[in-house]
Amino acid sequence: MADGGGKTRALRAEMQAWRRAFHARPELEFDLKWTSDQVADLLTSFGLEVHRGLGRTGVVGVLQKGNGTRSIGMRSDMDALPISEANVFDHRSQNDGKMHACGHDGHMAMLLGAARHLAGDGDFNGRAVFIFQPNEEFGQGAAEMIADGLFTQFPVDEVYGMHNMPGLPVGHFETRAGPMTASEALFEIEIAARGGHAALPHMGVDAITVGSEIVGALQTIVSRKLDPAQNGVVSVTGFVTDGRRNVLPGRAVLSGDCRALTPAANAAIEARMRQIVAGIAAAHDVTATVRYDTIFPPTINAPTPAARAVRAAGGVADHIDGDCPPKLFSEDFAHMAAAVPGCFVLMGNGTEGGHARPLHSADYDFNDDGLVAGSSFWVSLVEQQLGDGGGA
Repeated sequence: MADGGGKTRALRAEMQAWRRAFHARPELEFDLKWTSDQVADLLTSFGLEVHRGLGRTGVVGVLQKGNGTRSIGMRSDMDALPISEANVFDHRSQNDGKMHACGHDGHMAMLLGAARHLAGDGDFNGRAVFIFQPNEEFGQGAAEMIADGLFTQFPVDEVYGMHNMPGLPVGHFETRAGPMTASEALFEIEIAARGGHAALPHMGVDAITVGSEIVGALQTIVSRKLDPAQNGVVSVTGFVTDGRRNVLPGRAVLSGDCRALTPAANAAIEARMRQIVAGIAAAHDVTATVRYDTIFPPTINAPTPAARAVRAAGGVADHIDGDCPPKLFSEDFAHMAAAVPGCFVLMGNGTEGGHARPLHSADYDFNDDGLVAGSSFWVSLVEQQLGDGGGA
């Protein structure tokens, strides 16, 4: 298994200790006081210039070496999930109902390890900006940090993010130019029909019947109304009515989730959804409203940063796939990649046990065996981009 040529091998024990401490004390959304305090204190101890308050609890560490004017940004997410942990190991969550079930504990430890190595032994000439972001899980942290001046106060030429991937072997990396992760849109369809007695359906309009037609018709958006060359998913995840045992419902609310790999495909899904709902509502002489909120845009990797990420991973990876299939999950890093040329990279979390469990599972755990490879990727990327070669 590759460990980045030993770039951060000497820091493995420290990174593991940081990671497990983060895992044991998970915090949610923007409420990351303890987590951000730990990150800021560590960055300060490494000798970085530390800034706080962007995106409420975001932390930015700046490391300047030499008089170089080139710069690179690297992002780690910090927040956990509202999940009760099922694991029983010693570093399991001590905060009831909260869990690092997505590996952000490992992401922080790897970026901190890279910051420590680069502060002491980094061979580069320029500025490395270490971005620790709150509230990735609900898609709000990156946009808030940017709105608070992230890239105006700390301008970077390019920005990178990395996420662990269960089921991918440790030491393996994946990325691609173009669409990397999907947009996520949440929808809610409210149907106002006319309820009545279950024995007298002809005297009203049953909201369940109308809603059921809509559920079926929505499945034709991807299969029949979206260009087959475009990817998309439309999932109805909730169907709630005010009906009772012998009362036909007069109101129904459908809710769900849509994914798309391009803004155009997302816009097409929304347009077709509104058309379908309006048509079925008119056919039944009822009213229906649609709320469609795009929470995450798609993550689009810029070609040059993607090529540079592949090159940097080549020195630390057992395997690097530079043209992996795009993923239909969503990532808040998309906002940063839209603001600055960027690239999002996946690294293997392992193929066995809790390391292979899906992200957001109650028995998932980040794999400490990947700490050296992940942190060494960051080191290689900085030294490559800010070294004498200029990151060509």
